[in-house]
This record gives sequence, C-alpha cells and structure tokens, in this order.
Amino acid sequence: MSKTIAQELVALSGNEAVAYAFKQARPHVASAFPITPQTEMMHKFAEFVANGEATAEMILVESEHSAMSAAVGAAAAGARTITATSSAGFALMWEIVYVAASLRLPIQMALVNRALSGNINIHCDHSDSMGGRDAGWIHHFCENAQEAYDTALINFRISEHMDVRLPAMVNYDGFIVSHKEDALYLLDDGPAYDFIGPYRHKYTLLDPAHPITVGPLDLTDYYFEHKFTQLQAYPRVFDVAKDVFAEFGALTGRHYGLWEEYRLDDADLVMIVLGSSAGTAKDVIDEYREKGVKVGLLKLRMFRPFPAEQLRPVLAGRRAIAVLDRSASFGGWGGPVFNEVRSALYGNAKPAPIHNWLYGLGGRDFELGHAAEVIESLQKIAAGHELPTLNLLGCRA
Repeated sequence: MSKTIAQELVALSGNEAVAYAFKQARPHVASAFPITPQTEMMHKFAEFVANGEATAEMILVESEHSAMSAAVGAAAAGARTITATSSAGFALMWEIVYVAASLRLPIQMALVNRALSGNINIHCDHSDSMGGRDAGWIHHFCENAQEAYDTALINFRISEHMDVRLPAMVNYDGFIVSHKEDALYLLDDGPAYDFIGPYRHKYTLLDPAHPITVGPLDLTDYYFEHKFTQLQAYPRVFDVAKDVFAEFGALTGRHYGLWEEYRLDDADLVMIVLGSSAGTAKDVIDEYREKGVKVGLLKLRMFRPFPAEQLRPVLAGRRAIAVLDRSASFGGWGGPVFNEVRSALYGNAKPAPIHNWLYGLGGRDFELGHAAEVIESLQKIAAGHELPTLNLLGCRA
C-alpha cells in the first residue's frame, strides 16, 4: 500500500476500529445504550473516556430513544456528538432519527447492522438501516474494519461541512465485521484530528445573545417549505464527499468514492452489493474472469443520498445486472437497493435487464456458490433466457 503519512498496522475488530475513529474526532458528548452487536464499540469508547484518552461526556441512558434524544440535545447545544446502535435499537430511535436530520444536526452514529424482529435474531442483515433509509441521514456501507474506520473519520468531514449539516451513519455488518479481528492501518491521533478538524456549530441553544427556536410546531403554513430546504442539502453531499475522499486519499493512500468498482471497466455482467459480501463476490468474479466471463462488481458505499445520476452512465451498455439485497421490502416488489438502481437506470436509452437476489437474511452466510449462482444466471439473462426478476439465494423454502 502506498502511504503518504506514517500509520500503524494493528489488529482490531470492526467495533474497536470505529471506537478509535470516534475517539480521534474528540467528540464532546457520547450517548450510549447497549445492544448486540454494537455494545463492544461503545464499551471501547467508554474505556477511552475512563483512562483519559477521550474527554467526551458519556451519557448512559435508559433506552435507544433516549440515546438519540440526548444526542439531539447535545448537538443542538453546539457539541460534536456520537452514538451507536443496532437492529431494534435503531427502530426504537425512529422518531428522533427523523428529528436529527430535520434539525440539520451532524450527529455521527455507528449502525452495526443486525436483523429486525420477528423472530428475534442477533445476526446480520440490513433491515435496520434500510428501515431508516428515508429519515434523512447519510448512509455509508463498509466491507471490512479498515473501511469502517476510514469511513467513520470521513463522515465527520462530510456531514459537518457547512453546505451539508446532516447526520451520518457508518454501517458495517454485525459479527462479520464488528467482531472479526482484522489487520488495518490506523492514523495517529494528531493527524486524524487534523484531518477532521475542530467542531464548528451552525447554531447553538446556549447563546442567549442570539436566541433561536428549535423543533417548534410547524403546521401547514411553513412545514412544506422547511422540508424543501432540507431536500436541497442532499445533492450537495456528492461534491463535498468527492473533495473529502480526495483529501483522505492523499493523506493515507486509501482512496474511496461513492462506490467501488472491481473489474468493471469491460464487464458485460455486473453484480451490485453492499457491505462485507463484496469480498466473497470479488473472489468468485476472479474465478469467472479466468474462464473468460466478463463479469464485474460495483460495491455501493454511499446509499443515502443515492447517487442515481452518477451511477446511470456507469451502468449503461451492460448486458445484464444483478442487484443483491440483504433486506426484504415486505409487500414491495424487490429489495431497497434493487428498486433504487432500477429507478436510476430508467433514464438510459436501452437499460440492461436488471434482476434482484434476496440473500443473507438473519445472518445466513453468503457463500462462494451463491455468487457463482448469480453469475451463471447473469450469463443466461445476457443470452436471452427468461428468469424471474426476484430470486432467493440460500433459502431452503
């Protein structure tokens, strides 16, 4: 790896890696409530506070709803604020998750992806984050601990930018990334903080010389207009992110974008996936490339705001596209990622056939054979065969 600044190679779990990133940002407030598989992340951050490596005010509350409420209060007062959750904890935050985005508060959250009930399941899928996809937060998905650490740092810069001012979450797969020990490079605390920079608030409740109203009753006369001003922030995220990605790449030698392309340049067949499953897909794509099959991967990193206009030309001219969803859209037609990608392709003159695979619910493994099954199906679709639009991977039903 080409590095432009000294970095330490360490072995950490994804939870530990994100805790380090949060510590290096020097937040003022951390609100926390435990839930598997997020708990160890905040345990590690609390350890930093206890031993004096972090000076944040730890607020230990009685529920996830209260954790997000405390985060909103702290951020509205002008504090750099962090929190974390998973699964039903995120669902319990529901009301206040919307409030945080509507008030344009750049709270940082680690969302360690875990299935929602029922039945009760503590393992990974993306139903928690997808349930909140329209709440107004920036969503990044990460393949491994290195990417989770880097993205946690990057999110501070994007969401705190004065042209953005939106909360952001770093999503990484429960147990697969959160608890697995991985080798990764860490920045020293000083350079990491220099990259993020000191916190600048846009407003604060604690300035009596400049009083403001936060979260008032907003009826028919102005609510629509306020939502419109919020909507205007999301297209600006892409330009800000591009600059931040470039700066981080120059600093570390690790380069990110709205998505990652793997063997995609000349690919006729394309797989689109989020999170840790990308590693498995890459290995199988390599095998099929050796057989002469032109298949590539698009690993989507930023899911919200969704980069539809940016993706459209990248996917133009392909012969078949598979979108893999680790979350079901009950009562809908296809998964959340599939529907976003299919809508994005609507503007192409002759969009490629696009099919959806639902996989990995409740932590079911995404196996090499599953990726191979998708590629075999893509070959058939490209050859003109009719296949179902919605398919299941690894389900015994």
